[in-house]
Amino acid sequence: VQLQASGGGVVQAGDSLRLSCATSDRTFSGRFMAWFRQAPGKERDFVAAIRTIGSNTYYADSVKGRFTISRDNAKNTLYLQMNSLKPEDTAVYYCAASRSAILSSIRNEWAYDIWGQGTQVTVSS
Repeated sequence: VQLQASGGGVVQAGDSLRLSCATSDRTFSGRFMAWFRQAPGKERDFVAAIRTIGSNTYYADSVKGRFTISRDNAKNTLYLQMNSLKPEDTAVYYCAASRSAILSSIRNEWAYDIWGQGTQVTVSS
C-alpha cells in the first residue's frame, strides 16, 4: 500500500479535524499530491493540492480559508487541516498522488495515478 489515509471521524459543525496520509518515498517524490472527497450519491470532488517541489498550494473555493494542505517531508506524510467544518463537508476523503500531472489538470481526479483508501468525515449540525 502506497497511500494510507487516516484521521477521519464524527464532529460537530465548527469543529476541526486533521487528516493524514502516509506515503512511500517514491510516492512523495511525484509532482503533486492532493485531497479529494466524495459525498454520498455525488461525484468525487477536488479539495486541495500541493506541489511536492516548492510547496505551492491550491484549493477548491468551497474550502479556501478553512482547510490547509501541507506535507512533512521527513515523515513522508501529507496533511489536511480542516477548520470551521460544516455539514456539507461530510464525505469520504481520499489522498492521491500524481507523478506527472501539469498545473492545469490538478483539479481532475484522472490526473492522479495513486490513491489511498479513503477516510470518513462526518459533520453534524
